[in-house]
Amino acid sequence: MTGSGILLHIAGLWLLSTLDASGKWLVMAGVPVLMVAWVRYAVHIALMTAVVLPSRGKAIFKTQSLARQLTRGLLMIATTVLFFSVLSRLPLAEATAMNFLAPLFLMAMAPWLLHEAHRLHRWLGVLAGFVGMLIVVRPGAQLDPVGMGLGLLTALAFALFQIATRHVAHDDPLTTNYYGGLFGTIALTLALPWFWETPDLSLWQWLLLISTGVTGFLGHWLQIAAYSKSPATLLAPFSYLQIVAATLLGWLVFDQLPSPITAIGIALICLAGLGVALGEVRMAFVRSRTALLSKSETATHATYARSETQDDTGPSAPGSVD
Repeated sequence: MTGSGILLHIAGLWLLSTLDASGKWLVMAGVPVLMVAWVRYAVHIALMTAVVLPSRGKAIFKTQSLARQLTRGLLMIATTVLFFSVLSRLPLAEATAMNFLAPLFLMAMAPWLLHEAHRLHRWLGVLAGFVGMLIVVRPGAQLDPVGMGLGLLTALAFALFQIATRHVAHDDPLTTNYYGGLFGTIALTLALPWFWETPDLSLWQWLLLISTGVTGFLGHWLQIAAYSKSPATLLAPFSYLQIVAATLLGWLVFDQLPSPITAIGIALICLAGLGVALGEVRMAFVRSRTALLSKSETATHATYARSETQDDTGPSAPGSVD
């Protein structure tokens, strides 16, 4: 089950990279960012309604906090719109790498927003990731400064989105996913009159635009399936394989490859996040092992106590009434 979870996780991430590449192509072709985001959400929620609603019914709407779901949905919209804006200005690999700063921002904010303990390995990861970011955005990297600023803002919004996701962890993942798509579609539909432009696209370009919702739906569906089969701490290190997909698609579709120095910065960001993720895996293993040993010792003491009691009282005599 664990191996299948890892494969589903990687497949989902690569599908989401395909969504990013499609979004970048469409934005560069002149389709407004908000329109790409609207189609992505509208198709996503249409597919979820067709696939999930018949089997779940009204239960899909059951949540312990609609306000928290709304907050998460708004952050999801902000992250999507910001990232598509970044993709219009930066190569796919660099944009994806900057997005990987989000888990490091999350680690930095966790002690205050999630009341989690300070951990040395987390702060070392944040520091290493920050150094990697400085290498990527260094003077002479020939990257759009507005794109880099938007990239940092996207990573921060994504970190807040992850915190908001933790705050609705008590709800069914499908419910959370449905509300995210629903709120995104409603919000962008209400704004539609202010940004609608009918793009001059060919048939296959329209299909590409619609495919953003399909790949988004399938990518998130595979992620949900992966987390149902494997623990999050195990899957986290494999998330960094997405940078491989982003680099490959950037090269195949846009003929863009990071420079050697930029590649070092990207690698440092990924290694920083990977190091933190492995540290979390080790901590989870130690906690589970400690709990198991404690449970075993408790059972041993209970067995020993019962044997001592039997030695003191002796067995019941034959024919006695217990």
